[in-house]
This record gives sequence, C-alpha cells and structure tokens, in this order.
Amino acid sequence: MAAYDKTDIERRMAGAVEALKHDLQGLRTGRASTTLLDPVTVDVYGAQMPINQLASVSAPEPRLLSVQVWDKMNVGPVDKAIRSAGLGLNPIVDGQTLRLPIPDLTEERRKELAKLASQYAEKARIAVRNVRRDGNDSLKTDEKKGLFGEDERKRHETEVQKLTDSTIADIDAVTAAKEKEILGK
Repeated sequence: MAAYDKTDIERRMAGAVEALKHDLQGLRTGRASTTLLDPVTVDVYGAQMPINQLASVSAPEPRLLSVQVWDKMNVGPVDKAIRSAGLGLNPIVDGQTLRLPIPDLTEERRKELAKLASQYAEKARIAVRNVRRDGNDSLKTDEKKGLFGEDERKRHETEVQKLTDSTIADIDAVTAAKEKEILGK
C-alpha cells in the first residue's frame, strides 16, 4: 500500500460527494430536467450507451422533455430504455422525436424517491468510510515501516476522521436539500 497521502484521501472523499450529486440529479422532482435521463442507458450497436450519445434531450416546457433521436433505427431501443428505467415516464413516439410528459408526483412516489435519495446517500457514506479505512491502513503500514511514530500516526488518524466527519456532513446536507425538493416542503 502507498504511503499516507492526505490530498488523495480528500480527492477520493470529494469524489464520493460528486457521485452522490450526480445520482441525485437523476431523481425527478416534478419539473422537467434534461439531467433526468442521464442514468438511462440504451442497448444499441451491441453495447450499453447513454441516451445523450444517441439523441439530444431538451425541456421545451416545464413539464415536458423532448428526445430527438439522431438515427431512426434507435427510436425503438431508446423508447424501451426510457420505459424500463423506472422513472415513471411513458414516451410518446412522433417520428424520430420522443415526447415525455412529466406526470405529477403522487405522495407515494415522492416518498419512494426520497427513500431512493437516502439509499444513494448511504452508498456515498460507505464510500467515504472505505476511504477512511484505506487511509488508516496506510498510516499503520507507514508506522510499521518506521516512517513516523505512534504520535504522528494518531495525529494523522485524527485528521482523516475530521475529513470523514465533514464529508459525511456534506453528504447529509446535499441529501436533505434533495429530499426537501422532492417532498415539496
């Protein structure tokens, strides 16, 4: 294992927060957002491809998404991928354009989405804890190699724990804001 590297630990923890923000962007809040379709992948050309590589996505109205598929051979697979993505959207096919009316969120669906946001947050917290564990392991290894003493190791472990605590607080804040947006409170 590599020597203790505080900037690497900070970078990896920040990466977990960024991944969470990206995941949360895909959660629907009742308004049309082009990022809503980011997590959707389409099975075409023998591979899984993101929608934005096969079509242009726009939000011409607050409650409507428009997906302009570039190759008419891909209209069916894109339609199928959107329907099976679990987003609760039913595309209306019009030539090479798919119109996606954004339905009102029921209270039950809002609670499901809030629960999903919590699951994404827990995934991010676990990633941060894994980074903390890796950092502490490398500190113990460095101490055994004689790179520094026990006092220095403990000081670095305290630094790593502070980073962990502040990153988890960031995760909680981002998630709370998204849940508030979803639940409309």
